[in-house]
Amino acid sequence: METVKTRDARPFPVSETDRNAIRAQLDRMLADPLFKNSRRFPNFLRYVVEHTLDGNPEALKERTLGVEVFGRQPNYDTNADPVVRATAGEIRKRIAQYYHSQEHHAEIQIDLSPGSYVPEFGPPEPHSSPPASSPNSIALDPLPSPALHKHVPVWRRKPIYLAIGVLAGLLVAGFWFKPWLPRSALDRFWMPVLESPNSVLLCVGQRSFMALSQEPRQPINDDIQHISSARKDNAERPVTLGELYYLGSQNVALHDAQTLGRLAGLLQSKAKPFRILGENSASFADLREGPVVLVGAFDNGWTLRLTVPMRFSFERDGRKLRIRDRQNPARKEFTVDTDIPYMNLTEDYAIISRVLEPTTERVIVVAGGLMGYGTIAAGEFLTDPSYLASAVKQAPANWERKNMQFLIATKVINGISGPPRLVEQYFW
Repeated sequence: METVKTRDARPFPVSETDRNAIRAQLDRMLADPLFKNSRRFPNFLRYVVEHTLDGNPEALKERTLGVEVFGRQPNYDTNADPVVRATAGEIRKRIAQYYHSQEHHAEIQIDLSPGSYVPEFGPPEPHSSPPASSPNSIALDPLPSPALHKHVPVWRRKPIYLAIGVLAGLLVAGFWFKPWLPRSALDRFWMPVLESPNSVLLCVGQRSFMALSQEPRQPINDDIQHISSARKDNAERPVTLGELYYLGSQNVALHDAQTLGRLAGLLQSKAKPFRILGENSASFADLREGPVVLVGAFDNGWTLRLTVPMRFSFERDGRKLRIRDRQNPARKEFTVDTDIPYMNLTEDYAIISRVLEPTTERVIVVAGGLMGYGTIAAGEFLTDPSYLASAVKQAPANWERKNMQFLIATKVINGISGPPRLVEQYFW
């Protein structure tokens, strides 16, 4: 008789009727919001379940899955492109969330153990009331006879001990984490980022020019004067160590740095690992390793590139910087003219996005303004619970599971940005 490994490592008979029941359970799971709002998760889970039921678990290797499920080239680098591992990790968490719900306790168990891409199947939880019998149901295994008692796992022989242990664990977890408290809008916004098994990449914009002249009202800098003169005499020579300090690729704008600090502090407070790269140093492979937070707009090429298909994006019109609305391209009100004296600026605008980006297949968060004042306002919006709580009052149901963009504005007074103000929001 053909068997498939189950959750407790006992052979589980799989007849054609059982296979149909498992497929029906798979369809039930994939119709749940935990899975149906993703393209990757259903494709992956259906592929591994079907191949296991067809008796081909040996085909479920990382490279094979990368090629067959995600369309990678046969010789792709699995270390540089961990799409299979990352997807499997997300699926394991969603499976746990699915069966954690009381309404799913009486259903057939489909699991994906850590370190393996071969799913395991089992009957409903032992303490659940069995569902009404049907041609597609899998019967519960009978308890073993006393003669085999010593070979039965402790959790099968002592269910009361297991229940007590689980209850004690829940009480401890409840003391520390207070699960009865509702999640804030801020937590729900960041949930896909924080629940990812991978660390977060904070990708900050960088200037692409070298400072060769003095800033107004600043004391004379001998280094800049020397660099300006030396490079005019020989612009083709290698960059010196002294010049490297003034290269734009080595520096971050103060506004971006302030926003970066806010976002890094938020992630640290949630015990979420992160790393920081400048836009010039971040490759496409880096963006595919896990969730990404992009800081800055016109100084961050990744922000400009990845927001193009979205409703709100950034565009340059000569010396004017503008937020473009794909649904109404004629709108021009969200514009900053960079030729005006900087102390005359009274309003700046920013885009905040959180999307599952189809190119990288990762969650992307964008915080970027037309000027630095908008970027600071975006950072405040993304780290202060009150702003998001107010913004989502009119949001659709289950908004935290959708892609979203917020268009915000901020008053600028004497070169200082004010609090963020929500102008428009969009979910899809």
